[in-house]
Amino acid sequence: MDNNAEEIRNWWRTSIIDMKPGKIEFRGQPIEELIGNVSFSYMIWLMLRDEKPTTMQTNLLEAALVAGVDHGPQAPSIASARMAATCGVGMNNIIANGINMLGDIHGGAGEQCAELYIDIKKMKNNSASLEDNVKAAVTIWQKKYGKIISGFGHRFHKPVDPRAPRLMEITRKAAEDGTVSGEFVDIAEAVQSHVSEIVGKPIAMNIDGATAVIFCELGFPPELCRGLFCISRSIGILAHGWEQLQQGGRNKGPMPPSFLPTYEPTK
Repeated sequence: MDNNAEEIRNWWRTSIIDMKPGKIEFRGQPIEELIGNVSFSYMIWLMLRDEKPTTMQTNLLEAALVAGVDHGPQAPSIASARMAATCGVGMNNIIANGINMLGDIHGGAGEQCAELYIDIKKMKNNSASLEDNVKAAVTIWQKKYGKIISGFGHRFHKPVDPRAPRLMEITRKAAEDGTVSGEFVDIAEAVQSHVSEIVGKPIAMNIDGATAVIFCELGFPPELCRGLFCISRSIGILAHGWEQLQQGGRNKGPMPPSFLPTYEPTK
C-alpha cells in the first residue's frame, strides 16, 4: 500500500509549486508574500528560472512582452480570435484559437531566430570576424530553411519596424548597466546588415528578431522564446476577442459576405 501511495505521489513531480491545504509556495516563496509585492514579469522569471530576477532583468523582459502584445486584426492570430468570438464560444476558446495560430511563420519565428543567434555566438571562438560568422551561419540557414531569415523583413513595416530600434536601445542600455552582455544585439544587427546586403535594400528587423535578442540576452532557450511571445500576444488576443464580443456579429468569416472566393475549376 505504501509503495502504491509513493508511486502515485511521484506520478507528477515538480519543483515549481508546493501546494497543500492552506499552503501555496512557488519556488519556495509563499504566495501571500508575492501577491502585491512583485510584478507579473517577476513571476514569469521565477516560475521558469527558479531564481529571483533583478529589477533590471524584469524591466528588460517586460519591454519585450509589451512590444509583442498586438499587431491588429490583419494578424492571423488576432483575426482568428475575432472570428471565434462571433461563433458563440467562450473566452478561453477565443484565446486558444488565437494562440494556436502562432507558428513558425507568424509569431513563433523568434524561436528559429534565437537558434540562429545562438549558432552565431557559438562561432565566436574561431578566428573569423562577426561579419564572416554571420555570413557563414546565414548560408547554412538558407540551405536548410530557405531564403527567408526568421526575424527579418516585414510586409508592412519597411524599412523599419518601429518596435525593433526601441528594443535594441533598451537592451544596449541594459548592457551598459551590466544586466546583459549586449552580444546578441551586435549579432542581430550584423544579421540585419547582411540580409539587407543580400536583398539589395534595407530590411527591417521585425518583432520576432528583436524580442529574440532580449530573450537570448536574458538566457532563455529558443523554445521559451516562442512561449514568451505567446504570453505577450495573448493580451492582444484577449483584448480583441472582448472587443468583438461587445461589437457583436455572428459567424463572421475572413471577409464580408459580399465578397466570395475566386472559383478555379480543376484543370
